[in-house]
Amino acid sequence: MARKEYSFYPGCTSERRSSASNYMVSVESMCKKLDIKLNEIPDWNCCTASIGYAEGGELPRHVLNARNLAISEQANKGQDVVATCAACWLGAKETKERLMHNSDLLAETNEALREAGMNLQYKGEQEIRHMVEVLIEDLGYEELKKPMVRSLEGIKFAGYVGCQTNRPFGIAGESFENPKYLDKLVETVGGEALDKYDQKVTCCGGALAFSEPEKSQAQIKNIIESAYDHGADMIVTPCPVCQMNVEIYQGQINKRYGTKFNIPVTYYSQLMTVAYGGSAKDAGLDGQVIRATKLEEIAAKPVKK
Repeated sequence: MARKEYSFYPGCTSERRSSASNYMVSVESMCKKLDIKLNEIPDWNCCTASIGYAEGGELPRHVLNARNLAISEQANKGQDVVATCAACWLGAKETKERLMHNSDLLAETNEALREAGMNLQYKGEQEIRHMVEVLIEDLGYEELKKPMVRSLEGIKFAGYVGCQTNRPFGIAGESFENPKYLDKLVETVGGEALDKYDQKVTCCGGALAFSEPEKSQAQIKNIIESAYDHGADMIVTPCPVCQMNVEIYQGQINKRYGTKFNIPVTYYSQLMTVAYGGSAKDAGLDGQVIRATKLEEIAAKPVKK
């Protein structure tokens, strides 16, 4: 029996060949080392992030999230729901907050589920959490350090938290303006956290990357430029949208602004997987657009017995 078990909502971006599939690879490797079992919610659907706000109405958005959560209540009783994607976590958590504080909306949501022929009723029985909440609040930094067999010493990380894992809910006890948990995770595995990095909670622009790229790329430029100014070797984040936007648009930003950005953008779980003895493949580093060569070099080193 695993040390910890959770009801797991993977989200669309973690699917095979999707933009954050390498994130899922590293999360699975990390959880295996930490003896965490993720019980996937059966037949889950999209959380409606982004498209759910495109004039589709409030009720359909909450119904789709409530469907996932109601299935979870049946299939994985007594387990907290955990998401790795910031948008999925935020959407599901918002649905629970709205429905548990609005009896009329809850009734309408459950009626919609019945009208769709689903034998489901959402009750709000489970907590909804981000993976970093689980790591920090259920295990703690000292416990996270125990499986470490390699140190990431010599690599400087700019901890880019982004906005969705920080506001409006965030991690227990953390500042909204200057959260420290990502810096602490970096230090736990031996890396150097650049705690003076001043863009850690700046929005990457999210879906504006498609609709208004000039605005999004201006924000991304600031995020990357600050990382360089503070001497970062790479950027680390807990959010798939942040990772995608800050990594893949560097080429376009270079053309627009005449810059020469080429900085890797990684996930906390990739750092931890390498520190726990995993290979570059175990950490999903083969899925990077900009190669994290310093991390790959450490991953290639033999594990100390």
